[in-house]
Amino acid sequence: MSDHDDLSGPDLATSSSGVPVDVLDGDIVGPRPGDTGGQGRLPRMAAALIGVGAVAVAGLLWLLGLGLLPAVLLGYVAFLVAFPVWSLAVENRRKATDRLVTVLVWTAFALAMIPLGSLIWTVVRRGAPAISVGFLTDDLSGRALIEGTGGIAMALAGTVLVTVIAAIIAIPIGVLTAVWLVEYGKGSRLATVITFLVDVMTGIPSIVAGLFAFAFFQVVLGAPLPRLAVGGGVALALLMIPTVVRAVEEMLKLVPDDLREASYALGVPKWRTIVKVVLPTAVAGIVTGVTLAIARVAGETAPLLLIVGTAYTTNWNPFDGAVSTLPTFIYGSLNRTGGQYGAAWTDAVWGAALVLIVIVMALNVVARVIGSVFAPKTK
Repeated sequence: MSDHDDLSGPDLATSSSGVPVDVLDGDIVGPRPGDTGGQGRLPRMAAALIGVGAVAVAGLLWLLGLGLLPAVLLGYVAFLVAFPVWSLAVENRRKATDRLVTVLVWTAFALAMIPLGSLIWTVVRRGAPAISVGFLTDDLSGRALIEGTGGIAMALAGTVLVTVIAAIIAIPIGVLTAVWLVEYGKGSRLATVITFLVDVMTGIPSIVAGLFAFAFFQVVLGAPLPRLAVGGGVALALLMIPTVVRAVEEMLKLVPDDLREASYALGVPKWRTIVKVVLPTAVAGIVTGVTLAIARVAGETAPLLLIVGTAYTTNWNPFDGAVSTLPTFIYGSLNRTGGQYGAAWTDAVWGAALVLIVIVMALNVVARVIGSVFAPKTK
């Protein structure tokens, strides 16, 4: 039997340095040149064992009089050093480096989650007591406006109304613009200009969108202080359009050109190829991007303060009168947290903030679910 057969079968060969190599694709399947250490493998519970040891070290240092934070940091350093060193001794250098980087990545993730977790915990802890059926179904009519004993029904209705208007305006414009950029205007000067303007719109402060909507309806209606839900929809649409364009554009670029060429080869017109082949293939990413764009603008405050104003009762007419949204309700309620009924208004602020966070998180979850449902089915 040859050395070749001894290694692992007909698909492996030995390189000039004695390293097993897959002859089909040339991948090195054994230890690479330059690897040091043994060729074993750490136990499955290695990270947990070292973690327990690091916790023990931190606890001992704390009992010896070291502060809690320095003790925790030293325990983390002990884990960060011991884990890759053990891997280097048992496995090899590449595996030890991989484990070190893995620990650092998880550390960065944990640090990023600390402020998010703290924010969510604070809002839930302070907002949950205010949530009730009445809080979600009542408005601020009558003495509720004075005492802060009403609910946020008018703010929920206004948020839905303004967001739907913004989506009706922004989604068709954003999708059609992205389709033109990818399918028709590729490489043209006009496409370059549009792409540049979309990038500029992405960085516009939200207050500028509100000022535009305010000035536009002031000129159109001749009113010195227009207060309209449709104005808020226009302001939010300006913030949504660049997000939708970018999301849809990237999804369309991911559609393989082979699908388009196969459709053209069958004599299908370009517009029908886009409608029947390109868009259905990218629909999962498109829906996800659109839903995330809606979630982004649902919590905007500055542009809505300028154009929609505040209202204490529900107004479903987008062309007549002010409306209230959750962000504007929170802003207005903060000004009433002092005085005799300040505690009630404080509870209302945290309750509305919790509802807004739930709405935004729900939209993100819906985006993920829709993306998985509409994704092309592959075997």
